[in-house]
Amino acid sequence: MIKCLVIDDEPLARSIVVEYLQKHPEMEVVQECGDGFEGIKAIQQHRPDLVFLDIQMPKINGFEMLELVEQAPGVIFTTAFDEYALKAFEANAVDYLLKPFSQERFDAAVKKWQEKQRVKATENKVEELAEVPAKQPEEHLRIVVKAANDIRIIPVKDVLYLEAYDDYVKVYTAEGLFLKKKTMGYYERVLDPKQFVRVHRSYIIPLSQLTRIETLEKDSHVALLKSGVRVPLSRTGYSKLRSVLGI
Repeated sequence: MIKCLVIDDEPLARSIVVEYLQKHPEMEVVQECGDGFEGIKAIQQHRPDLVFLDIQMPKINGFEMLELVEQAPGVIFTTAFDEYALKAFEANAVDYLLKPFSQERFDAAVKKWQEKQRVKATENKVEELAEVPAKQPEEHLRIVVKAANDIRIIPVKDVLYLEAYDDYVKVYTAEGLFLKKKTMGYYERVLDPKQFVRVHRSYIIPLSQLTRIETLEKDSHVALLKSGVRVPLSRTGYSKLRSVLGI
């Protein structure tokens, strides 16, 4: 079942989306929300696949709400204002429905999201298959990088931490920074999970470098490394780190 959220401050607008979704039995509305703050909580609780999101809402607007979401789901904007269309697509929206919209226009937006999901699933599978052959036993012991015209072999024990950087991964060591054209998901699979923990979508840290976990505010934490670097912890990363450390 595909989990959906409907976030709009107008009850009538929410009811129309819910009604249109009845033509899509594979989709389930897990919650309706009347403002952005309620929407953030619902996204954290339900981890929906798709969100139908209004832009102009009290307290915070739809764009501001998305900026506060750690891992944004697919988003179809539903709004009465056409001036936000460009910004919506810059925010990686699946589609932009201008109120009032018909069932046919709504169905087209849903179909567009479904097609994107199929393409994404295929791309992920291809990437996974492409990386599996390179996963040799020694992969969890070293990282091979190019530095200028040289080839460097970095033992994983020398890695201070890894950071996502577009299509690359930044490998930080005491000798400096190196770029590796791989994904964070690849290193999450290859490196020993008893030694390396993905604490954030953009960071993987070795437990050997961790000195302490600091609380910034409620539900917000950072990891302090021996190098003095402070690495943000996502909620999932924080839970994973606590589990690995047995606390």
